[in-house]
Amino acid sequence: MTTYQDLGVKKIINAAGTYTKYSGSLMSKEVLEAMEAASKDFVDIDDLLIKSGKYLADLIGVESALITAGAAAGLALSTAACIAGNNKAVKRKLPLGDNLKNEIIVQKSHRNPYDQAIITAGGEFVEIGNAIECFGWELEAAISEKTAAVFHFIQSDMFRSSLPLDEVLEIAHRHQLPVIVDAAAELPPRSNLTKFIEMGADLVLFSGGKDLRGPQSSGLMLGNKDLIDLCRANGYPNHALGRPMKLDKETIMGLTTAVELYLKEDQEMRMQKWQQQAEYIQHNLEGIAGLTGQVGFPEQPLTQPAVIPRVFFEVDKEKLGLDKEELAEKLYFAEPAVVVVFDKKHLIINPHMLKEGEEKYIVEEIARIIEGVE
Repeated sequence: MTTYQDLGVKKIINAAGTYTKYSGSLMSKEVLEAMEAASKDFVDIDDLLIKSGKYLADLIGVESALITAGAAAGLALSTAACIAGNNKAVKRKLPLGDNLKNEIIVQKSHRNPYDQAIITAGGEFVEIGNAIECFGWELEAAISEKTAAVFHFIQSDMFRSSLPLDEVLEIAHRHQLPVIVDAAAELPPRSNLTKFIEMGADLVLFSGGKDLRGPQSSGLMLGNKDLIDLCRANGYPNHALGRPMKLDKETIMGLTTAVELYLKEDQEMRMQKWQQQAEYIQHNLEGIAGLTGQVGFPEQPLTQPAVIPRVFFEVDKEKLGLDKEELAEKLYFAEPAVVVVFDKKHLIINPHMLKEGEEKYIVEEIARIIEGVE
């Protein structure tokens, strides 16, 4: 067996969160066992996608579900479904085509690094609002005969400039337009699996490799059955836009098992663990002059979900001899490495993906680095 060590790849302690760059999350023994069991036999992928989707929809309590090759793939498939509908000729040509009904309305404050998946599928953004505000009449005015859907990025709801989802849904549905909701990293709370659907969202996308702790390359689409059937028609293994977004049987069964486990686990206990880890780090570093830490929650979009407590450190270079970026760099080159994130003022330690006891190593390593600078 080839290992990370054989390849010269260093392991990291993840104090950043469920970033794709840092491997998302870690799968449980049960998920790995499900994937191994799935690897031993051949199946029809269409049959597996249909039946795993029905199983998960019933389990979660929604109308329909589809496992995708990540949340971004779900965005592309959702866009393709809303543009092509049942038109096989359009489906085969996407993302190209003439006179397509391919406009996707989005608030300016909801543009994000992941929405290129919508463009990849042939969508053209029509932006509304600005950095300060967005009004319902702007959404109304943007709707035309070329509008295919409205896109809503849940992370941006933290901005005061964001038009609330309930208002977006009311206006869009009054014009018979579907609303695509990107909630990729919005777990926990577990209730979000059904919250946006219950509000009326047509398609909701989650990452399978973040808090669900399924395979990192997986995603979960929930929502309207007719639209999800169209998404599946545009996806792998069919010869359509989603053909490159391949899913293996192991990933499908791994995520199915991960969702089963997620619905049963004690979420309150997990929240308590994160709170305790954050408080331990803050308490054990509070005596260092120039390093001021506070346990809290983000007030602006950063590392989702915002419900995870984390430690916000202000780093005073005059007193410490290094700034937050330099401290983070030294943590990254420690053995083992520690990865963290920033906002404009803080170095942030997020316990979401910390293993038991890793908070102690982080405290020791930060203290060692600062002592070395002095």
